[in-house]
Order: sequence, then C-alpha cells, then structure tokens
Amino acid sequence: MDSQLQKATASGAVPEEPATCRRSGAETPGMSAAGTAPLLAPAQPPPDASPSLHHHHTLPASEFRSLGLQDALSVFQIEQEAFISVTGECPLLLHEVQHFLTVCPELSLGWFMEGRLVAFVIGSLWDQEKLTTEAMVLHKPHGTVVHIHVLAVHQAFRKKGKGSVLFWRYLQYLQGLPHVRSATLMCEDFLVPYYLRFGFKAKGPCEITKGPLRFIEMEWPVGEPSIPRRDSEH
Repeated sequence: MDSQLQKATASGAVPEEPATCRRSGAETPGMSAAGTAPLLAPAQPPPDASPSLHHHHTLPASEFRSLGLQDALSVFQIEQEAFISVTGECPLLLHEVQHFLTVCPELSLGWFMEGRLVAFVIGSLWDQEKLTTEAMVLHKPHGTVVHIHVLAVHQAFRKKGKGSVLFWRYLQYLQGLPHVRSATLMCEDFLVPYYLRFGFKAKGPCEITKGPLRFIEMEWPVGEPSIPRRDSEH
C-alpha cells in the first residue's frame, strides 16, 4: 500500500499502496506531509567496538515483526509524511500509536530493512458489527474483529509493491489467530478496488465521517483467501 497507502481507512492514499485509515474526528489516510519522514538509523556499536561485536550486531537485510513502543516515533514520522499533506491529520496521533503498541502490539506488523522501518500496519480488536467513533481509539480485548487503523509505507519505498506485500503478510498472520473472525477497515471510494483484491467486501457507507469526506466500510472474513503473494515487488 504505497503512493495510495493502515486510522484504518484508506483515503488520500495511493492505489498501489494505499494509506488506509481514518480516525474519528481525525481519522483518515493520506499521503505526504511537510518534508519526508527521515528513516531512523539503526543503533550502531561504538567506534571502538571490536570486529566481533560489530558482527554480532549485524542487522537483517529484511525483517517482519510486531511493533513496540521503541518504534512509535518512526511510525508517527511516516504517518505525518504520508497523511498530513492530504488530510491535514494523521490516522493515529503519537499518543494513540503508543497506546495501541502497548495494549495490543501483537496486532501490528512492521517491515524493517537493515533496521529501518519502511512500512507498517496497526490494528486493534473491536466487538461490534460496525465501526463507530469509539473504534478509532479503543481496543476491546475480548473482541473478535480486527480493526485496521493504519497502513503506510515510507515515501522512499513507495510504488514498489511493499504495501501490498506487508498487507498480505498481515492478513495471513490474522488467519492464525483463533479468536479473530474478521478484519474491518474504512476507506474512500477510490480505494475500494484495492481492498477487493485482498478479499475484502464492501459493507456500505461507514457512519464515521471526516468533514466532507465519506467512507466505505469493508470487511474480510478470516479464512477467506487473500490476494496471492507476489514473488516480485513492483
């Protein structure tokens, strides 16, 4: 989900890699903010570190893992760059990112390249059939619906298929969670075809709005086939 690129709606995103997500009163996906969010450099061993220590700290070329509080700032920087210029606001504010990465980090997934966060998706559990404004900021521990708040890709890595690859992996991960029965998100009309590719189905207009913007609520039943994984990234 790139140029178009998870609070989980995708408006103001790019179809190949939509920035999905909206947040009540301040939710919505977007694209570029003032300036490009800098990629945070991974921690490096001190200059006097021995060669063996350097080797021990070698970072993987590519890694997928759940996000933690230590990743919150990187997430927010990518959000700012991806959404503010389009919608004026981020899907998730920094304290909301920190909240979700504290209460349900297992519902997040980040893609790191040499220790740098290049794409991420954040979700939480919801316990109702339809999204309401409360769904934008709450995590319901006993819920069975994963509300996908935001999906975003760093500007330097957009239009390379990374958003799609990450989202595919995320859906595959959700299929392995026994308590989850579906995933839901809200997006603008032009992003509906993008999510249909993953097996999502349009449920109709979402009751959450953002100024003049209106959204479509989409649902993906766990167990439904998602888009086949692509071996190459375009």
